[in-house]
Amino acid sequence: MNIASFAPLAVVLPILGAALAFLLIRNTRAQRTVSIAILSLTLLLECWLLASVWEGGTAAVSIGGWLPPFGIVMVVDQFSSLMLVVSSVVSLAVLIYASGQGMADGDSDAPVSIFHPTYLILVAGVSNAFLSGDLFNLYVGFEILLTASYVLMTLGGTGPRIRAGVTYVVVSVVSSVLFLLAIAMIYGATGTINMADLAIKLAGLDEGTRNLLHVLLLVAFGIKAAVFPLSFWLPDSYPTAPAPVTAVFAGLLTKVGVYAIVRTETLLFPGDSFNTPLMVAALLTMVVGILGALAQSDIKRLLSFTLVSHIGYMVFGLAMSSVAGLGAAVFYVAHHITIQTSLFLVTGLIERRAGSSSVDRIAGLAKLSPLLAVLFFVPAMNLAGIPPFSGFLGKLGLLQAGVALGTPLAYALVAGGVLTSLLTLLAIARVWNRAFWRKPEDAEHPDPVLLASPETLAADADAGQRVTLLPRTMVGSTLGLVLFGVALTVFAGPLFGVAGQSAQEMLGRTAYIQAVLGEDAPVPPIAQPAQQEGGK
Repeated sequence: MNIASFAPLAVVLPILGAALAFLLIRNTRAQRTVSIAILSLTLLLECWLLASVWEGGTAAVSIGGWLPPFGIVMVVDQFSSLMLVVSSVVSLAVLIYASGQGMADGDSDAPVSIFHPTYLILVAGVSNAFLSGDLFNLYVGFEILLTASYVLMTLGGTGPRIRAGVTYVVVSVVSSVLFLLAIAMIYGATGTINMADLAIKLAGLDEGTRNLLHVLLLVAFGIKAAVFPLSFWLPDSYPTAPAPVTAVFAGLLTKVGVYAIVRTETLLFPGDSFNTPLMVAALLTMVVGILGALAQSDIKRLLSFTLVSHIGYMVFGLAMSSVAGLGAAVFYVAHHITIQTSLFLVTGLIERRAGSSSVDRIAGLAKLSPLLAVLFFVPAMNLAGIPPFSGFLGKLGLLQAGVALGTPLAYALVAGGVLTSLLTLLAIARVWNRAFWRKPEDAEHPDPVLLASPETLAADADAGQRVTLLPRTMVGSTLGLVLFGVALTVFAGPLFGVAGQSAQEMLGRTAYIQAVLGEDAPVPPIAQPAQQEGGK
């Protein structure tokens, strides 16, 4: 039996779970149980898909009996299955965290009637985007996850969230319109939107038309991935949402944009014609993003800028058009999804414990909560690329690929990557020193609760509860995700193997095209042998 036949369940299960969760509006516990069970089952399915693809290679399934290139196709290869597994691990951890925080328990921040169904719809959209084998279904996946994200971002209806939501909606609509326009033009030029078929037919277009279509897709996906200068919207949008929502947005939504860019550059428009502008964009994304992070005093805004900055590493790996560069980028995507989400979850714990995420107001957290300090320190060092964590291994792979490429621009990217990593460490160290290491009375605007004595806190039940209590489910889910990030280091060898093989398949294109169109489908040659050999 074709393993890809089960791939649609990665989309269908969360949708069915959303419907069932909506029917259980009045039963909080049942709603929570259904959501967690559905995501757990989806994760098990995706792990099986990843293992099967590792052994059997790329596979495709046609939906509704319509054969490609006319029908909807879902494709499972090593890259898409790896993204599915990592995204589901992160989504499950965030869901458990949200349940512990009370978002799913009827708080004003997240009415029970909509949080679980909306969250599962978001997961379905992400899965659909990763599995899509045609551009319009990819567009549908984007719209599903974006529609759900609009609801999640504005939960609670506060002024800052509504303002941020308006910006987010406007930017998302613009990128979606550009994407839809590109789809229409591509269909008009080629008569198809199946990506495997396009990989063959786009090669026959004249250079001007191909470049126009290429640029339209890059701009649309660049907005979604927050690539500079199209990243202006992100730092003002993400920090206003509830902590679990911010965490899942930071971990997943921009990576769906990165995934789409990878498919565009490797499958639809292979070659090195746009490598130079992509490298320049990668360098600017890294440097401008991290400089913005250094100027922040709020941890959530700082992490939002580092999120933008580290997208540059992924674009750098892709722009080298080499197996080594793309393989390191795939590894770094999996690493960054996990680590960035972990840090936002920890920031939510800091807010709950200390009442703020501003380093001007909080201090002494290492003494107040040693476990919280450890939960922040481990992923923070991972993000900064300190050996032997996966962040260091991913960056090292990218830098080695850049040196192997040997062009002046590649060396500039290597230098920019090293500088960005050092500045990331500086930004993280400043947060650690101010929020965790210094005494509470040394804070610029100290929270009175942090300055209060234990006797005072004991007498003030509300303040004491805020400072001393963290739900075990919140701490446990955060700890689990931090340990998963550590596991990426422990199992870096096999993960690099998956990343390297997926990069080789994507750059070769043969496995993808023939899995969809059949073994007799022609595979157009790629005129970039020098770069690929250099990357190996």
